[in-house]
Amino acid sequence: MLHYAVKRGFLMLVTLWIIVTVTFVIMHLIPGDPFASDAKMLPEEVVKNMRAQYNLDEPIPMQYLLYLKGLVQFDLGPSIQSKTRDVNTLIAEGFPASAVLGLQAFLVALAGGITVGIVAALYQNRALDFLSMFAAIVGISVPSFILAPLLIKYMAVKWELLPVAAWGSWEHSVLPTLALAIGPLAIIARFVRASMLEVWQQEYISTAEAKGLGTFSIVVRHGMRNAILPVLTFVGPLFANLMTGTFVVEKIFAIPGLGKYFVESIFNRDYPVILGMTVFYSFVLIFTLYIIDLLYRVIDPRIRLTSGGR
Repeated sequence: MLHYAVKRGFLMLVTLWIIVTVTFVIMHLIPGDPFASDAKMLPEEVVKNMRAQYNLDEPIPMQYLLYLKGLVQFDLGPSIQSKTRDVNTLIAEGFPASAVLGLQAFLVALAGGITVGIVAALYQNRALDFLSMFAAIVGISVPSFILAPLLIKYMAVKWELLPVAAWGSWEHSVLPTLALAIGPLAIIARFVRASMLEVWQQEYISTAEAKGLGTFSIVVRHGMRNAILPVLTFVGPLFANLMTGTFVVEKIFAIPGLGKYFVESIFNRDYPVILGMTVFYSFVLIFTLYIIDLLYRVIDPRIRLTSGGR
């Protein structure tokens, strides 16, 4: 297990390096200059000094090496637009709000999806099953950037049940949490239903029923552990995605998270922020998948047996 963890950890670092390299190259291939607007108003010497401050006067290979050097030191570089704050500071300011919102949406999606999926499987081909799966299809079909304005229109503006936007109390987090959670909840529900139906055909379930165990006990003690395994492959990326911020929803609800800074950096051509947040998001995603991979081996002994514990 230790050998496998070290091997996967090395591959994780290699993958992160590839992402950093590709992102760096793409950023330098995109036409445009973050100082283009300043060049029209400021003397040429001032613009040269500004470019030198951010190492943009260096050859691209040297810029790449300097960026890798900073990355090894956990320094994501300065922000061009935010003169007094670097990328690390922007992430430190935006990540807590994104993480709280993402964690809430993740828990709602996970708890709701597992519950709906199990109920739909237990009532297969009955009204509750059809209703649940129809609602799941609708939830999957409507993207969060469409669902968010609908929630604002009806729950905030028309019915005045919740505040429209901003961030500060639990009431402000309800609508964005729902906007983020409904789609993943629907996907998890369909995953769990399909997996639960497959598990329900296994011999150990028939044995448990023959022993006189109730449906609830069978689901909790025998069904859920095996039915949840396929869901882990989806839950890992979902968790990373929600924790690092969903840019459009955060922008719609005026949440001061990573999405706010990322969207602003795109419009302002703030390349260090775009690159830094891409690296941060990639690290969270890859690290989450790494942990999920290890958990998969712990939960399912068959994987350890087939791989010989390597």
